[in-house]
Amino acid sequence: QVQLVESGGGLVQPGGSLRLFCAASGSIFSNNDMGWYRQAPGKQRELVAVISSGGLINYADSVKGRFTISRDNAKNTVKLQLNNLKTEDNAVYYCNINSWYKGVRYDYWGQGTQVTVSS
Repeated sequence: QVQLVESGGGLVQPGGSLRLFCAASGSIFSNNDMGWYRQAPGKQRELVAVISSGGLINYADSVKGRFTISRDNAKNTVKLQLNNLKTEDNAVYYCNINSWYKGVRYDYWGQGTQVTVSS
C-alpha cells in the first residue's frame, strides 16, 4: 500500500509564491507518474502538473510559465513550485502517484493541502 503526504499549502497574496511537497511511502513501482491535481469548490478536479519517473512533464495551460514540478526518484518525493499566484489558483491541491505493472493500474492520492490566494 502507498501513502502520500502533502505539505506547503497556505495563504499567500496575489503574485506570491508557495512550494508544495509530497512524499510517497510504501511499496512503489519504479516506473510511475507523480503529479499534482487541484479542486476548487464546486468544480471538477483538474490536472495541474505531472512528471514521470523518466522526467517527462505536462502542465495545465493555466499554470504554464508559473508553476514548476520536479521530483526525486530516489526519495519518492515530488514538489510543485507555484509562482505568480492568482486568485484563480485557489483550490485544494492533491498529490497523486500512478503506475502500471503487469497490466494493472495503481493509483493513489494524498489528502490534499489548501492553497489560498488572497489580498
